[in-house]
Amino acid sequence: MKTPAKTQTNNAFYSQIFHLVLPIIIQNLLSSAVSSADVVMLNYVGQDALAAVSLASQYASILFMVYYGLGTGATMLCAQYFGKGDMKAISIVEGIAMRFSLIISVSFAALALFLPRQLMLIFTNDPQLITIGASYLRWMSISYLCWGIIEVYLAVLRSVGRVTISTCLNILAFGLNILLNAVFIFGLFGAPKLGATGVAIATSLSRLVELAACFLVSAKLDVKLDFRYLFIKNKLLFQDFVKLSLPALGNDVIWGVGFSMYSVILGHLGTDAVAANSLVTVARNFGTVLCFGMASAGGILLGKIIGENHLEAAKDGARKLMKLTVLSGAVGGLLILAATPFILQYADLSEQAMKYLKYMLLINTYYVMGAAVNTTLIAGVFRAGGDSRFGFFCDLIDMWVYAVPLGFLAAFVLKLPVMWVYFLLCTDEFVKWPWVLKHYKSGKWLKNITRDDLY
Repeated sequence: MKTPAKTQTNNAFYSQIFHLVLPIIIQNLLSSAVSSADVVMLNYVGQDALAAVSLASQYASILFMVYYGLGTGATMLCAQYFGKGDMKAISIVEGIAMRFSLIISVSFAALALFLPRQLMLIFTNDPQLITIGASYLRWMSISYLCWGIIEVYLAVLRSVGRVTISTCLNILAFGLNILLNAVFIFGLFGAPKLGATGVAIATSLSRLVELAACFLVSAKLDVKLDFRYLFIKNKLLFQDFVKLSLPALGNDVIWGVGFSMYSVILGHLGTDAVAANSLVTVARNFGTVLCFGMASAGGILLGKIIGENHLEAAKDGARKLMKLTVLSGAVGGLLILAATPFILQYADLSEQAMKYLKYMLLINTYYVMGAAVNTTLIAGVFRAGGDSRFGFFCDLIDMWVYAVPLGFLAAFVLKLPVMWVYFLLCTDEFVKWPWVLKHYKSGKWLKNITRDDLY
C-alpha cells in the first residue's frame, strides 16, 4: 500500500513531467504539421515534386540529427547544472555548443549551395527528381545557417525549464512557414508559383524570422542568446562537453545517416516507393509525437533531479517514465491505425504507390512502440545520467552492422519485393531492445556529472 508521502512524490513527478511534456508535444506537433502541409500541398503539385522534396529533405534530416545531438548533449550538462544552481556554467556550455553548431551549419550550407546535384545523386538517379531537389537544396542553404543557432538556444531554454517560451518561438516559425508554403507553392497574393522551390524559400524566411525572435526574447531572460559566449573558455567544461556531448552527437548522426540510407534504398526502387514512404513518414511523425515528447521531458527532469544529487529519486523517476513511454507508444500506434483510412482516401498516388502506402502504414502501427522505448531510454534516461557512449555503440552496431547491410542485401542482391525490403528495415528498433533494456536495468547509466571546481 502506498504511503501518503509516496503518493505525493508520485504526483509531483507526474505533474512536472506533464508541465514539461505538453509544450514539447506542441512543438513536435507543429513540426509535424509543417511537414504534413508540405506533403499535402506538394501532393497537388505532382508526384515528382513530392518525391524530390522527400528525398532532398533527408539531407536536412541528417542535419537535424546533428543539431539534436548537440542540443541534447548540451542539455545533459545544462539540466544537471540547473539542478545545482550554476547559471554561469550553463552560459559556458551554450557557447561551446554554439561553436560546434556554427562550424557544422556553414559546412552543410556550403554543400547545399554549391553541390546540390551531387547531393541528390546520393538519393536517386532520376534526372527529374535531381533537378527539382537541387533547386530545393540551394534555397534551403539559407535556413541551415540559422537553424543551428536556433536549435542550440532552444535546447538550453528547455534544459532550464523554459519550455513554454521555446514553444511560442516555434509556433511563430511554424505558423509563418505554413502560410509562406501556400503562398510560394501555389503563387498566392501575386507571388510567383514556385512549387517545390517555394517550400525551401518559405522555410528559409521563417527561420530568419525565428532567429530574430530568439534575439529579441533573450534580451528579457536570464538565459541569453549572446555570441560573446562563444569566446568564454573553460577547459574543464570543454572536456566534459567533448566527452559527454560528442558521443551523443555521434549517436544521432550515425542513426540519422543510417535512417536516411533507408530512403536511399527505397529511392532506387522507384518513385512509387519514395512517394508512399513520404506520406508514411508524416503519419509516423504524428504517431511518435507523444513518445518523443516524453523522452525529451523525461531527460530534462531526470537531469535536474540528478544535478540535485537525488540519485534514488532519479531511478524511481526513470521507472515512472518507462511506464508512460509504453503507454504513449501504444497510443501512437493506434493513432496511425485510425488515420490509415483517411490517408488512403485522400492520397493522390499511382495504384502501385497506394498499395505500398497501405502496408507501410500498417507496419508503422507497431514500429512506433520500438522507437518509443529506445528513444526514451537512449536519448532521455541514459543521457540524463551522463551516459551517451552506450547509445553511440548500440546504434552504430544496430544501424551499420545490421539494418543498412540487410536493406542493401534484400533490395539489390536478393532483389526482394519492395514491401519485404521495407519490413526488414523496420526491424531495426526491436533488434536492440534486449541490450537497451539490460543496460537500463543495470543502473550503470546513472551519474552526477557536475563539478565543483570549475572556476
